[in-house]
Amino acid sequence: MSLSSTAIEPLRFREVLGHYASGLTVITSCIDDDPVGFTCQSFYSVSVNPPLVSFSVMSGSGSYPRIREAGRFAVNILSGEQVGISNQFAQRGADKWHGVEWQDSPLGNPLIAGSLHWLDCEIHAEHAAGDHLIVIGEVKALNLEQTDIAQPLLYFKGEYCNLATRV
Repeated sequence: MSLSSTAIEPLRFREVLGHYASGLTVITSCIDDDPVGFTCQSFYSVSVNPPLVSFSVMSGSGSYPRIREAGRFAVNILSGEQVGISNQFAQRGADKWHGVEWQDSPLGNPLIAGSLHWLDCEIHAEHAAGDHLIVIGEVKALNLEQTDIAQPLLYFKGEYCNLATRV
């Protein structure tokens, strides 16, 4: 196998990375009593001590500047029944909160009803990375719903999917 030094085509790059299954979240915050949020699949844990998590967001995001201004955010980990929520919060310029039930987190961030779990965070750091920003948050509160029935909402090869079997 020979490695080529040619540039990586963006569509091919996305296609290859689409073969990596990921969970879906909605990152939310609230500023001046106005909730804000967006769907995010690039979310992961960073550190246990201190408890840090991270997500990546497009530099041109319309939602993230308001979250930065608030200085805090919640990570709503979506359940398999929340495809509609994922789609709704992925839209630009729409009323993302229309018909969405939510309550305030301990830090005042919107927690979306029906989510599997949530983490309440303060922004710890932000780093520019190409056409995205890497945001690191320090977890200040969290909730783990105790249910054996609920499945996470997953994304794989450009489609929503679920866990068919566990190994």
